[in-house]
Amino acid sequence: MKDRKSFYREFFVLYVAIVLQNIVTLSVNLLDNVMLGAYSETALSGAAAVNQLQFIYQQILTAMGDGLVIFCSQYWGRKQTDPMKKIAAAAMYGALSAAVVLFVLASFCPGQMVGLFTTDVPIIEAGVEYLGIIRFTYLFFAVTQILLATLRSVGTVKIAFQLSVMAFCVNCGINYVLIFGKFGAPEMGIRGAAIGTLAARVLELIVLLVYISVKEVHLRLKLSDYFHPDGRLSRDYIRITAPMLMVQGLWGINTALQTAILGHMTAIAIAANSAASNLFLLVKSMAVGAASASSIIIGKLIGRGDFGVVKEYARRFQRIYLVIGVCSGILLFFLRIPFLSLYDLRPETMEMANSFLLILCVVVIGMSYQMPVNNGIIRGGGNVTFVVKMDLISIWLIVIPLSLIMAFVVKASPVVVVCCLNADQIFKCIPAYLEVHYGNWIRKLTRDV
Repeated sequence: MKDRKSFYREFFVLYVAIVLQNIVTLSVNLLDNVMLGAYSETALSGAAAVNQLQFIYQQILTAMGDGLVIFCSQYWGRKQTDPMKKIAAAAMYGALSAAVVLFVLASFCPGQMVGLFTTDVPIIEAGVEYLGIIRFTYLFFAVTQILLATLRSVGTVKIAFQLSVMAFCVNCGINYVLIFGKFGAPEMGIRGAAIGTLAARVLELIVLLVYISVKEVHLRLKLSDYFHPDGRLSRDYIRITAPMLMVQGLWGINTALQTAILGHMTAIAIAANSAASNLFLLVKSMAVGAASASSIIIGKLIGRGDFGVVKEYARRFQRIYLVIGVCSGILLFFLRIPFLSLYDLRPETMEMANSFLLILCVVVIGMSYQMPVNNGIIRGGGNVTFVVKMDLISIWLIVIPLSLIMAFVVKASPVVVVCCLNADQIFKCIPAYLEVHYGNWIRKLTRDV
């Protein structure tokens, strides 16, 4: 068994790179929101509504990428790269299909899609403007995310961070020029923000393809690898990924429903929720990074057959998650006021956003434990069924019904509704703890090929 020093080095090298990449990736959309918030509250709310669609889409791609990592990390533990390429091909086909579906919906019924999240006509009109351009990013984003997941399965994570930094800088520069009409450029408002994001996504994919062609040495991916999927391996991938896809998609819908519920309660709630959610998502990256790093390590160990080491690592990981959770809560508490000051919000909107963030300071502690345990250890160990069942029960039988009742029957305040919408992040900690300590969650998913 590796000593503690080697364990912490392996985990934190992956963890830091993944967290930084997630933060910078989220910052691309965050930058749109911050600059649009300084431009107009209507533009901010319009982009926020569209970004809920983007979030659902991102969750779908995340599920496809995570399924790829679960399989490929086990094959990487066995040093078998051919099945990894075939699984990557299956994931790519799935991601491209999702991109096409979303593009078609955004092209033919944009008003209806934005109208899911608000009844305010000016906000819907602004959102349709934004969606008309941002829909062209979907294809580029899909290819990029699957390629990065493939690289992540072999521990190659630094390129993702570097790409995200580049995309952020490009988006920042174009946004500043086009939103506000600087340096002689036309003042385009919300359309300028969309153009900045599109340019960043296109450049991100181009640079990634060049990197894979020139520098990637573990898998040596080629375009031809995606033309010859394997039926058996594709079915293996679908069998594991389909439940994850359903849960991640439903979780994305749950998050979007939060915006929809709040947006139908009061006009200021959608802007307040957008501002609060953006900071929360940045801090949440610490939990997401822990889950991703753990999943890679756990999968590789299972592929090698080191089951005793897997259980020991699971115990060590949980202690790290608790520390991450406490640090995340403290960080969110102290960042909330400086962050909200970046927005040009009305006093009542600012007050509501601050109340939301105070709630999320507690929520993030529970999330930082249960999410890495469920998605990193248990799901990364090959047992996706437990996580699927728990998410379906907690979100769709408890959280959503309770939130709808509180919002539209009891007529509770948006602050109370936000508490209800995030309650599952706390109570899911108990079943997660019990499963990882007493459950049979280690699954060998590889074939002898």
